[in-house]
Formats: sequence, C-alpha cells, structure tokens
Amino acid sequence: MITASNLTKKYGEKTAVKNINLSVKKGELFAYLGPNGSGKSTTIKMLMGLLEPSDGSVEILGEPMHLNNTELKRKISFVPDTPDIIGKLTGNEYLNFVASIYKMDKETYKNKREELVNMFELGNDLGVLVEEYSHGMRQKLAVIGALMHSPEVIFLDEPNVGLDPKSNRELKNYLTDYVRQGNTVFLTTHTLSLAEEIADRICIIYQGEIKALGTLAELREQAGVGRTLEDIFLALTDGEDVHVQEHTES
Repeated sequence: MITASNLTKKYGEKTAVKNINLSVKKGELFAYLGPNGSGKSTTIKMLMGLLEPSDGSVEILGEPMHLNNTELKRKISFVPDTPDIIGKLTGNEYLNFVASIYKMDKETYKNKREELVNMFELGNDLGVLVEEYSHGMRQKLAVIGALMHSPEVIFLDEPNVGLDPKSNRELKNYLTDYVRQGNTVFLTTHTLSLAEEIADRICIIYQGEIKALGTLAELREQAGVGRTLEDIFLALTDGEDVHVQEHTES
C-alpha cells in the first residue's frame, strides 16, 4: 500500500530525511515515531506527494506518487499536525468543500458525515465559523474531513493533539476498526502509549534515519527483556547503546 525507496530530502546542506526504506501493508496501522525535528512530517509530506523528494521514490496503492498525481491523492487522506482550516468558512461549509473535492455522492456524504460528527460531538458547532473554534474543535473537524470519504490510506500527523479524552478514545477505536476493514493508517504521535496499544508495527526515526522497525514484540526482543516502548525510544534517540535493528521479513 505504501512503499518508500531510498527516500531522501535535503534543504541546502542539511539532510532532513536520509535513505528511508519502508513498506506498509494493506490493513496495517503503522506508527512512525521520533522526537521533534527527526524528519517525521517531512517524510509524510513526501509520501503524500506534497513535497518533492531530493532522491528516492514513493508508491501508494501500487502507483507512483508525485506532486501532480491528483487522482491518486483522492484515494488517500491526510491530517496535518496543525489543523490550518480556512477560518472564514463554517464547519458545514468546510465539510461540504471537502466532500466536493473527493466527489462524494450525496447519500454517502450524508451518512458518513452524520456518523463522524456524532462520534466527535461536533454537531452543535457546525454553523459556527472555524476561526471561532478551539484547537481541539479544529482538530476534530480536520479528522472528520479526512475520514469522510473512507480513504484506503490515511496519514495522521499527531492527530490526538488537542483532543479531549473521550474523542481520543473514539478515534483510537475507529482507527482500530478501520484497519480491520483492510485500510491502511500511517500514524505519527508523541503519545507512545497510543502507539504501543494500537500499532501493528513501529518505526523509530532519529535525525532523519530509521533506527528501528518491527512489531513491538520484535523491538522488545532485540532491545532486551523488560524494555518498554518508551525505554526503546529514549535509548535510540538519546544516545544509549542499545541494539535494535529493523526486522527483516522472510
């Protein structure tokens, strides 16, 4: 579903992402973890076709991803780490706009919108201008807009930031069911407990390079018995000598 080959991004002399190789399967929830400035958002933007790689290539759903592949982008979705939604639109107008972009038929739009709006308890605020929303309300609206057209692949960059505990639980449960239906979720989060709980596989990136990739059990086995994900993460991103390598599938 998602394949990155030697994916690299340079900004002048600085290499933000270096030779990233990964493959995310159909029906997999893949957690992509790293400290601030490690290259997570840059990776997502290249995978999404929002940023041109300096080197390497991306395939989504078996098709090459590039900046102008509009039809492929309609099959996927993205929630950025900052929900920069047009403030002069109401919530209703924003969702109508998103539905038009993805060419949703009226009945599907009505049903999915109702399901998601009720789930996040945003129905009473859809007539309000987005610029009057709190950060959490904007985050809910961005997530609803991204999930409405049931994309086969969804990229979520810190989606739980600003969400209240109930909304966090609803999102977690929804994503778990979503991948069971054969869809693919690519998630970045600083909430390691979330990744530990719901991710099928975990990738840890530091200074633009992959330091570990595998299931939680595989990472623990390689790092040492009793290691938590937090232990492994901090060891790999804080200079501790711990041997964790990418798991090679046979």
